[in-house]
Amino acid sequence: MWRYPRILAHRGGGTLAPENTMAGLWRGMEHGFRAIEFDVMLARDGVPVVLHDPWLGRTVKGSGHVFDYDAAELAGMDAGSWFGHEHRKEPVPLFAEFAQYCRAHGVWMNIEIKPAPGFERATGATVARLAAAMFAGELAAGDLARAPLLSSFSHAALEAALAAAPALPRACLMVELAADWERQARSVGAVAIHVNHRHLTKEGAQAVRAAGLGLFCYTVNDPARARALLDWGVDAFCTDRIDLIGPDFA
Repeated sequence: MWRYPRILAHRGGGTLAPENTMAGLWRGMEHGFRAIEFDVMLARDGVPVVLHDPWLGRTVKGSGHVFDYDAAELAGMDAGSWFGHEHRKEPVPLFAEFAQYCRAHGVWMNIEIKPAPGFERATGATVARLAAAMFAGELAAGDLARAPLLSSFSHAALEAALAAAPALPRACLMVELAADWERQARSVGAVAIHVNHRHLTKEGAQAVRAAGLGLFCYTVNDPARARALLDWGVDAFCTDRIDLIGPDFA
């Protein structure tokens, strides 16, 4: 059962701001979004940061891998110039600060656990423990609609998240529905399947819904496609085109 918002801003500001930054989060909020998808991985010192790539160079100025640097070093790097000069020196956010800001401003979070290779279990466990501590009151009260949803392509990360914080909801990320998608979901107690909308069929959507699991799609940027997916029974999706597809689209 899907108990969460239906339209999420992808990595914060979609195409309107640098991804996975506070500037991106603010841009999404300016467009009325109170639900966001973003990525988290571990720095060298085990502190989680909001970042998609395990290497530097695309969105963050620098070279090497994320795990070559401590979190404080990453937080001092430029994560905005690639997008535009006005975002020069936009920092890499620390996960704890980013998530606390979301919580304080009523922004629901789909946290994608995005481990660098070899750090799957450590990342899953660390992110789950921190998120569970942050939302301990909501989890104790059974208010799961306000608690974040942890998702990952890494089954090992989801297993570690389950062991570290079993009360937190989890979702299995897949490019397309795997042959054993339901087995994978049940094995980590997932409440939803997240899939690339390009590889989803109406029949696949119906099968996931019939299994009693939520169905989320990434990343839907065309309003006509978004409407078709919702008509199929897709519960929710994230979008980069927050200028075309607003939070009330559904």
